[in-house]
Amino acid sequence: MEEKEEMSFEELYNASIKETKLEKTVTGKIIEITSKGEIFVDLGYKADGIVPRQEYSYNLLDDPKDELKVGDTITCDVLKLNDGLGNVLLSYKRAKARNSHQEFEKKVKNNEIFEQEITEVNEKGLITSYQGIRIFIPLSLSGITRDEKVEDFKGKTVKFKIIEYDPRNKKIIGSIKEILEEEKEKELKKFWEEVEVGKEYIGEVTSISTYGAFVKIGFVQGLLHISEMAWGKNANPNDILKVGESIKVTVKSVDKENKRLLLSYGDKGPNPWEEAKGKYNVNDIVKVKVVKLMPFGAFVELEKGIEGLVHISQICEKRIAKPEEELKVGQHVNAKILDIDYESQKLELSIKELEGTSNEYKEEI
Repeated sequence: MEEKEEMSFEELYNASIKETKLEKTVTGKIIEITSKGEIFVDLGYKADGIVPRQEYSYNLLDDPKDELKVGDTITCDVLKLNDGLGNVLLSYKRAKARNSHQEFEKKVKNNEIFEQEITEVNEKGLITSYQGIRIFIPLSLSGITRDEKVEDFKGKTVKFKIIEYDPRNKKIIGSIKEILEEEKEKELKKFWEEVEVGKEYIGEVTSISTYGAFVKIGFVQGLLHISEMAWGKNANPNDILKVGESIKVTVKSVDKENKRLLLSYGDKGPNPWEEAKGKYNVNDIVKVKVVKLMPFGAFVELEKGIEGLVHISQICEKRIAKPEEELKVGQHVNAKILDIDYESQKLELSIKELEGTSNEYKEEI
């Protein structure tokens, strides 16, 4: 029989590599990182491994020197036993991507929270990634309010959870809203556990009505009644506070079962009724200002915070159907105190009793 032809050097080399039973994935130490970004790895075999720059990362702008150094241990996939120059051709990015997917799947399974930077935005939502794994967050799950612009979220780091994971169809959906709702529930639970009468908070005025204002403390809305905003019974809440204003409030009463909160306002000032004790007495003639007209009479102000009622029967001698026939808001008149109760903060006056005297009202503003 004829002798077999002598094997070529490459065939002998590949045979020697096969004898070492080189696995599909190998681990070795980095012995050099070239200026071109190539990584040479000591595999403990008869040949070194090489990771070309394009096999380091899916992002070609990434520099291996920013992550790795000589002496580091690295795990790679084997692409080819011989790259043509006697080295084992390796891919770091493939092994890293596979490990990243395994780590990612574990985090998704455990319902863990991700914290990543938003890399892209469009009219449909936000886009981020986890170690190269692309994640889409729809606008409906972004937690973006009407006052916020989607463009402002590019480059912003956000927390989210994965609510849909379909790697086969490359469909991975994240939700920031779910995190916000979970945080809201925690904050609400903590608030209702800790809130108590007398506790002070800084809140934001969210809306104003004729009877008072709603103040937001964290995720909780509390009512600040007009009676807690000013001492005068006919004060206008819009003259005292503005929507969006931050104010200091104190808890007046709390209903934890029904989640209701009544507040008081620190800037209401001292009680003018306490300071006025002894200043006004029954039968005193006082100059007052008409502040409000009602079907049953007129509310008048003696000074800021001190108000009383002139019943319709005490406005004038003649019979009138409504106070507007004789008075108007803003008018200054003289009146006689009929009754005063400092504790209940009630005051009754009469204009009628001064008719025909030198104290008859004339002045208007």
